[in-house]
Amino acid sequence: MPGLVKRFLRHFRIDVSPLRDSRDYRLMFASGVITMFGTFISLVAVPYQMKELTGSYLAVGLVSLAEFVPMVVCGLWGGAIADALDRRRIIVLSELGLLVTSLALMVNALLPAPQIWVLYVMGAVSTGIACLQRPSMEAFFQQVVKHEQQGAAAVLSSLRWNFGAIVAPALGGLLVTSAGVAAAYGLDALTFLGSLALLWRIRSLPPAEDAAPASLRSLVEGVRYAVGRRDLMGTYLVDMAAMVFAMSTALFPFLADQLRAPQALGLLYSAGAIGALVASLTGAWAARVHRHGLGVIIAAALWGAAVALAALAPNIWLVIVCMALAGAADMVSGIFRTTMWNQTIPSELRGRLAGIELLSYASGPMLGNARSSLMANLGGARFSLGAGGLLCVGAVLALSAALPSFRRYDARTDEHALAEKARRQVATQPT
Repeated sequence: MPGLVKRFLRHFRIDVSPLRDSRDYRLMFASGVITMFGTFISLVAVPYQMKELTGSYLAVGLVSLAEFVPMVVCGLWGGAIADALDRRRIIVLSELGLLVTSLALMVNALLPAPQIWVLYVMGAVSTGIACLQRPSMEAFFQQVVKHEQQGAAAVLSSLRWNFGAIVAPALGGLLVTSAGVAAAYGLDALTFLGSLALLWRIRSLPPAEDAAPASLRSLVEGVRYAVGRRDLMGTYLVDMAAMVFAMSTALFPFLADQLRAPQALGLLYSAGAIGALVASLTGAWAARVHRHGLGVIIAAALWGAAVALAALAPNIWLVIVCMALAGAADMVSGIFRTTMWNQTIPSELRGRLAGIELLSYASGPMLGNARSSLMANLGGARFSLGAGGLLCVGAVLALSAALPSFRRYDARTDEHALAEKARRQVATQPT
């Protein structure tokens, strides 16, 4: 019996081999822990400040909408330059740009009359810079982590993300209500300085000698590859549907007030990450799953169902529990999608495909928050939560029926996964 228990628990143990085997992955991982901490604090501070300045559902939702165009343009272009230029240089310069936007938000918050337009403009600029950076980061991870360790790296990256997502929003909620939003933006700026000190030490990652220059033609080549693979399109479309219909963080400041628990605002923002952390800590089993498409479908449907249940919760604590369940489901979906991408996409296309991936997982929450705000104007926060969650479940099931190749994807037999595995094995053999 003890041996059986040990074997069972082994399935839930975290695999840290990517951290052990790759110095560059360790540096990027540590940088991510630091910078995500400050970023999540600002994600609480911006909507809170907008609510305090305007008192409007729509004004808060429009913060996300203002970020949409920069996200689309810079995400696609960031993918093109990630395949054409030194990825380390792109990452470091982008981090410097994000530091400047945090300082601008801090200066605006210190003014006697903070300007609303600055929140919109800096939100758009910081989103654009982050989207230029993200494809290079995703391509970087594929280069420095072994093919067979990509699943473990996806779990570790989610664990890093959730560390900041749990602690930072709770701290952010305390900071903005006690010390003010300027202190929150200032702390965000400090985290970027710490992150830069680590990023400076990663090795240069120049493009291949025959890499296509960043251009509209190279972008089209990446889009054509993605569209030609219906399994990849399934990962993008299912995640977009889940986020557009069920993402509702723009409602949290209002929901906390309606439930007479404004002091729990930070916990509302942290709830999803708490559930995601549990999924990450017990996520060793995910590396043993091979039907990634089906896993994404099930997880996305559970995400929508949990959000719909939150609309029925009678108090703030049950809402937090529902949001934690939703976060766990979303994290499982993210682990399977990331593993699928990094195990099947050729390295020379990884940056451009990462730009397309970014459109799916970043545009969805932006549009979802705009959708939730508009629906809340029509029927209130609870109506928006419930209707959005049910629409999410319906959309995911419809896409599952429409994309059978995505539903049947199996990493053990998929031609793209096998080809990429063979290429990586050849690349790592001594010459």
